[in-house]
Amino acid sequence: MNRRRLIASALGLAAGSVAIRPAAAQPLADLTVTAAIRGSINASEFGVWPDALDDQSRAFRRMLEKASGRNAPVFLPPGDYVVSNIRLPKNVRLAGIPGASRIVYGGDGYLFAAEDAGAVELSGLSFDGANRPLGPQAQALVELRRVAAFAMDRCAVLGSGGSGIALERVSGRIERSTVAGAAAYALYCVEAGRMQIAHNSVHDCAEGGILVHRWRQAGDGSLVTGNRIERIGARSGGTGQYGNGINVFRAGNVIVSNNHICDCAFSAIRANSADNVQILGNQCLRSGETAIYCEFSFEGAVVASNLVDGAANGIAIANLDQGGRLAVVNGNVVRNLVDRPPYEPYAPDVAAAFGTGIAVEADAALTGNVVEGAPRHGFLIGWGPFLRNVAATGNVVRAAREGFAVSVVEGAGSVVIADNIIDGAERAVVGYRWADAVTGDLARGDAGRFRHLRVEKNLVS
Repeated sequence: MNRRRLIASALGLAAGSVAIRPAAAQPLADLTVTAAIRGSINASEFGVWPDALDDQSRAFRRMLEKASGRNAPVFLPPGDYVVSNIRLPKNVRLAGIPGASRIVYGGDGYLFAAEDAGAVELSGLSFDGANRPLGPQAQALVELRRVAAFAMDRCAVLGSGGSGIALERVSGRIERSTVAGAAAYALYCVEAGRMQIAHNSVHDCAEGGILVHRWRQAGDGSLVTGNRIERIGARSGGTGQYGNGINVFRAGNVIVSNNHICDCAFSAIRANSADNVQILGNQCLRSGETAIYCEFSFEGAVVASNLVDGAANGIAIANLDQGGRLAVVNGNVVRNLVDRPPYEPYAPDVAAAFGTGIAVEADAALTGNVVEGAPRHGFLIGWGPFLRNVAATGNVVRAAREGFAVSVVEGAGSVVIADNIIDGAERAVVGYRWADAVTGDLARGDAGRFRHLRVEKNLVS
């Protein structure tokens, strides 16, 4: 080809590229599927066939080993693939068609597992446990340990006989996926490396939703955002170990934001010993116990702009006795509470701990919150001597038996209750010794006898 023709050919290619640019307007999901398929290994090349009647585990393992050796992605055409005990080699990239490419657990162990696998990418796949029991050593249907780069996108993990997904020392993301029908937890993530768990659907799991844990209290940095979590049970019972939509345990610097969580047996969001947790903009409906809980030994919590509708308690910032302190509770709406826990039978003194809108104990600012429909207290400040440096200002409470309950036990620390609106309460501000009311309405001017307490400029109607 002479130089002139070469130039003309190049110009023609350029013109062609301009002409096809509108194709970039394809939906992102379509482009992702196309990219996953392009240049990939087709499963049928290795004798892995959709809807085959027999177990294909041996051929499936061989296919993944070959793909790993070539550093090539694998595409699973639509259909069912019955396999068991698939240990993923290094750098596996496995893709299918969402809702159509189904990997079905054949029993006797686990479905997928990986250890020290470098990178693992799973997209557009359904993992079906068929409600078969897992082996005694298996924790979840999909179980990964020490994976530096994990990505799960547009997948479904269904009907696990244990947990849906279990991750140990894994970094990466789980996005736009569904986990449902697990006999234990939807997702158990321990010792994570800044995991992003975003825009997933989790529902109908027997023991818990999304768990972000660490073995020792330390920074974690995971993000749990934009998920929809529904119908989480507590089959093993207890008083909060199970039955939580999102549970953060010992993991610091975690953000839980903009999740829609409903019908959890215990808490929508429970943070245990979790330093610097931020719980922001979540919708928590029909929680069986305390909807949002920050408890035990933590320092630093921001609980802001959440909506709680239906719970035994709305929001609790507790356990100064174990070092729980330092919080901002701002701009939350709490309504329609009940005065009973989710477990029966329960003693009258246990029942007395429920029916409160928002409770705080130590080094906390309580501002701009609205509580409506609290059978006991709109706000509970302190518990016995466990009260220190609380400012409750600019809040609104209506239709509560008592607006504010505040500890007046010897040793209780400083508290200000000022500039709040209290509407329709039997009593506006009441002093308590533990669970017993021991004063009249302190909003009427009798608070001065308690040196640690200032009650002023509240509007009571």
